[in-house]
Amino acid sequence: MLELLSVILLGLIEGITEFLPISSTGHLLIAEHWLGARSDLFNVVIQAGAIFAVTLIYWRRLWQLATGLGRVENRDYALKLFVAFAITAILGFIVTKLGFKLPEKITPVAWALLIGGVWMIVAEYFAARRRDNAQVSWTVAILVGLAQIVAAIFPGTSRSAATIFVAMLAGSSNRPAATEFAFLVGIPTMFAASGYELLKVLKGGPLQAGTLPQGMLHEDWGALGIAFVVSTLTAFVAVKWLLGFIRTHRYTAFAIYRIIAGAALLLLMPNA
Repeated sequence: MLELLSVILLGLIEGITEFLPISSTGHLLIAEHWLGARSDLFNVVIQAGAIFAVTLIYWRRLWQLATGLGRVENRDYALKLFVAFAITAILGFIVTKLGFKLPEKITPVAWALLIGGVWMIVAEYFAARRRDNAQVSWTVAILVGLAQIVAAIFPGTSRSAATIFVAMLAGSSNRPAATEFAFLVGIPTMFAASGYELLKVLKGGPLQAGTLPQGMLHEDWGALGIAFVVSTLTAFVAVKWLLGFIRTHRYTAFAIYRIIAGAALLLLMPNA
């Protein structure tokens, strides 16, 4: 029963935090500090659940872009999505090969949460002073691609926070427009990252003919399935709520939460 509760809690945390600007990596790391660390495959699967949920939410927009490439505005938007993704993919590959990533410990996550919260408040302030603009420029596309790399290197940064607020500061000051572009770029980015992590799990190959790879041999597939479903359903609800919320509210509440959470972690777990 405790194991099932732990699996459900991790699925809930991933689903809620993956696309909200509060860092899923940071929250999962903190949760696993008490609930116990999970396999790489488990983390890949629950992340895939969250990505699948957002793909379902945006399927009409994705279909519109895929089938409407004959229109200049669709072709331009799709090309900007591709460039942002390509920047992330190329630089991400280089960073991975160089092994450049901060250790996944609670203290740097706490600092990332705190600093990121302050950054969000400052970004909201300056974005609000700009004329409302829903257009996505090439500058926005390039900077969003770079922001995803920063979020990947620094656990606790939050990919969604980094990309949304870079987009808002770089010209797409309209919150829903900046959020949509950030989320659409995140779909191929996160599917690619999950696929890469899955390949690493399978890299060892089978132990012998007809057997599972070492990384999958001792996995609890029932728990994996439950976590995937919980993550998918939770992410679907969380993102639908967020898209409605930001039409009439700023991201300030999330920034305040990050500052409080980061400060609390530094005070309560300074050496973790």
